[in-house]
Amino acid sequence: MSGPAPEALAEPSQRAGRAWTAALSLANGAIWVGWYGPLQILLALQAAQLAPPGTPKESVLAWVTGAGAVVSMVSNPLFGALSDRTASRFGRRTPWIAAGVVGGAGALVLLAGAGTVPVMVLGWCLVQLTLNAAFAAITAAVPDRVPRRQRGAVGGWLGAAQVLGVVAGTGLATAAGGVAAGGVAAGYLACAGFVVLGTLPYVLLLRDPVLPAGRRPALSVRALAAGFWISPRRHPDLGWAWLTRFLINLGNALALLYLLYYLRDVLHRPDPGGGVLVLTAVNGVTLLGTVVIGGSWSDRAGRRQPFVLWAGVIMTVATGLLAGWQTWPGALCAAALLGVGFGVFTSVDFALMTQVLPAAAHRGKDMGVINIANALPQVAAPALAAPIVHHLGGYRMLYAVAAAVGLVGALLVRRIRGVA
Repeated sequence: MSGPAPEALAEPSQRAGRAWTAALSLANGAIWVGWYGPLQILLALQAAQLAPPGTPKESVLAWVTGAGAVVSMVSNPLFGALSDRTASRFGRRTPWIAAGVVGGAGALVLLAGAGTVPVMVLGWCLVQLTLNAAFAAITAAVPDRVPRRQRGAVGGWLGAAQVLGVVAGTGLATAAGGVAAGGVAAGYLACAGFVVLGTLPYVLLLRDPVLPAGRRPALSVRALAAGFWISPRRHPDLGWAWLTRFLINLGNALALLYLLYYLRDVLHRPDPGGGVLVLTAVNGVTLLGTVVIGGSWSDRAGRRQPFVLWAGVIMTVATGLLAGWQTWPGALCAAALLGVGFGVFTSVDFALMTQVLPAAAHRGKDMGVINIANALPQVAAPALAAPIVHHLGGYRMLYAVAAAVGLVGALLVRRIRGVA
């Protein structure tokens, strides 16, 4: 089609303003509250409450998180593709952010009243479905609006919001009652309220570029299904970048999945929920100390690979500490190092990913495919972790495997050719 590309499809050249970055970051943080209040505290407590007699709580948690991750893996690229094709007067991304957070809040309310494992599974799957609709739109907004030379810094602010969302979600889940009677339900309701409130500034105050109806990609089931596959032969840099992200995230997921149970059953902490909050806070402080600095430094250096590589190595060392130094001080040191490494990785790898996207017209779908590398580890981690803990060496072996997986991911970033 002839003529200049409309604003929604053009490569951005104007720097993103502070207000836009702040509002998008707040919305991103709100979504992570909706995910990690449950993942860090509430789902584990609920699984222990609802597990049928003779069924380990770890298995129930694995079923719930695994089912939700499958939904996340499908819904993120699906809603990204739908947002690519949205020609609303409110823009391509904003309608999906608004609808996703409202649906996510409703799903968290459903979880608050879950009295059986099937309802718990249904509620968490709905949380993943709806919040991934919003998350797909938020991540696609960055290549829509931010020039390449600024993406490390903006990715850093999004990463800072992510960790603050994790800390806030964990804090809300704990402060709303934690292990007290009725506390799990109160925790879900608190997270639901934050999800909605945190996204209001972006949805209500900022303009999203409108896609002209004539430039909308065709919508068909075949086109949507075909879009889930991006050939690594045709786009090898995207393939290697995806695999790097998947493996590093898998190592991180293996390290965090059973953290509450690790503190309770291995370290015998008297208040494991409070211990998770302390470790999350330590991790958050060190992550916040590196996430924006790492992204901005990468922008100035014009390089991404060395930052991703060394971030992965630091995370490997941290996970190794959980395997070899199974004490509370060891857990604190591991949390701090994981924050340092994951902070740099979060911002710089995000910027790297936006630089290997194949086409502007499919940014939402392509970012959704990339985000599968975040969701798929949530499926793989329970499948790997449960048998390792119960049959193949316990938590020491679990964290050793996590360290090895993360290290392989870090080394594979060197295979990318188009981004330094």
